[in-house]
Amino acid sequence: MNAPATTSMPRALPAEHRERLMQIAREVSFPEGTRLFEEGARADRFWIIRTGTVCLDLHVPGRRAAVIDSLGHNELIGWSWLFAPYVWHLGAETASPLRAYEFDATAVRALCQEDPEFGRNVARWVGEVVAHRLQASRTRLLDLYAPYGSGGPH
Repeated sequence: MNAPATTSMPRALPAEHRERLMQIAREVSFPEGTRLFEEGARADRFWIIRTGTVCLDLHVPGRRAAVIDSLGHNELIGWSWLFAPYVWHLGAETASPLRAYEFDATAVRALCQEDPEFGRNVARWVGEVVAHRLQASRTRLLDLYAPYGSGGPH
């Protein structure tokens, strides 16, 4: 659940870019069991966790949604807001009461347009998060659905 240093926003963005991003943050809280977003819905915001835990899940036809990752303090919830067509690729639900900073995706994309250096740093940060989540998803799905022993080296 702890983010690698490069995917945690305080470590991924230079101080001036963190400050600029935080100027448009809104503090929000959600009770345990709140669906933040559903796979396929419009991705119009994102969050950075202050306290609490969020589970990311993936729809699996004919089965319950598979929880593929768990996020905590300082981690980014949502990356689909940065890439057209701005549709969530996963679902997310709070696993405990959540306090977070919420960001309007349109406003952040506008900041990225206005300041190319800011935009590059945000894109690099989000790209590192995506790479980390893809690896975590792959590992978790192998754990859940691969035949016993198929995930190991041969």
